[in-house]
Amino acid sequence: MMKRRLQIIIPAAAVAALLSLTACGGSADQAHSTTRAGSPGVSSSPGGAQAHNSEDVTFAQRMIAHHQQAVQMSDIILGKPGVDPRVVDLANQIKAAQGPEIQQLQTWLNEWGQPTIPTTPGSMTPGAPNHGGMPGMTGMDGMMSEQDIQALTNAQGVDASKLFLTQMIQHHQGAITMAQNEIKSGQYSPAVALPHSIVTDQQQEITTMQKISSSL
Repeated sequence: MMKRRLQIIIPAAAVAALLSLTACGGSADQAHSTTRAGSPGVSSSPGGAQAHNSEDVTFAQRMIAHHQQAVQMSDIILGKPGVDPRVVDLANQIKAAQGPEIQQLQTWLNEWGQPTIPTTPGSMTPGAPNHGGMPGMTGMDGMMSEQDIQALTNAQGVDASKLFLTQMIQHHQGAITMAQNEIKSGQYSPAVALPHSIVTDQQQEITTMQKISSSL
């Protein structure tokens, strides 16, 4: 009888020990699995940050300032009476297109941990020609000077419409040049895709502005 009882007890103890070892092993496997599952989430952000270069950063920072001045110029013309309706439509179109692009560019800079160069209407061009007079903006293509902005502010009626078109054509041409540089040298795929849209859309707007200007 003792032998039978020992035979029953020993296998039961072995089973209990085996179950204990299995549970420990399962916990270790689960912990290891959790660590491996979590690691892609940790590396995905650095990987995304590495997918851009200095040209992407420069393009985003400068295009924000460039777009902001285009919006400012549009607001100036929209606040005037007697402006040609086609010019009003164009100014609204520019604001509708470039406002969201500014937000997208700012989002990218935040994701990259890069500063967004702040601009305000009062910071535009303190006496520097062909650029906004903002830090890092010297020589930026197509930017209006403080005198240009003031001339647009003072102009009225048909003269205001003509001046807006002349200035905005130059402004758009500068944006196209900046976009082409990003297409050529940028690395971040979405930031390279946006300039293609800028080139296409703003070239179409240049053609429209040239037609309107010739009929005023």
